[in-house]
Amino acid sequence: MHASRKTAALIGAALAPVIAISLPAGSASAHGYISDPPSRQAQCAAGTVSCGDITYEPQSVEGPKGLTNCSGGNSRFAELDDDSKGWAVTSVPKNATFSWKLTAQHSTSTWEYYAGGQQIAVFDDSGAKPGAVVNHEVDFGSLTGQQKVLAVWNVADTDNAFYACIDVNVGG
Repeated sequence: MHASRKTAALIGAALAPVIAISLPAGSASAHGYISDPPSRQAQCAAGTVSCGDITYEPQSVEGPKGLTNCSGGNSRFAELDDDSKGWAVTSVPKNATFSWKLTAQHSTSTWEYYAGGQQIAVFDDSGAKPGAVVNHEVDFGSLTGQQKVLAVWNVADTDNAFYACIDVNVGG
């Protein structure tokens, strides 16, 4: 082997572990959002509300598990956290069905729904791979009137989740 090639090979071999360790943890190969009632990102994609990057990738609101914001902590989608943006509010019954549109499926631990500062529903999939559409019937209990629902899709084999906020009028 030529000396410069040998040196390059040795440098490459030495740097490979450093590069591998410094790469970000893999994100889920799954993507999805609430399509019905229309989530904030669905409203952006439909042009109901004027938005930035999220308009073109409503399925990409992914962030670390455990967040409580609409953007999933992603600064590119921060406008989803703006409650004054003029989001359309959908009237729903006290037991409302939420439909996730998944553009890629991935093993799922749980689906969580929050409103009024509390968790109102959890659906445990125990690592199962969902279909392209997932429906959940959520009981709002004693909550009525206008609510911002935070829906969370917790992926089973990564540290990430997908986030969607839906503005609803319960019993309206």
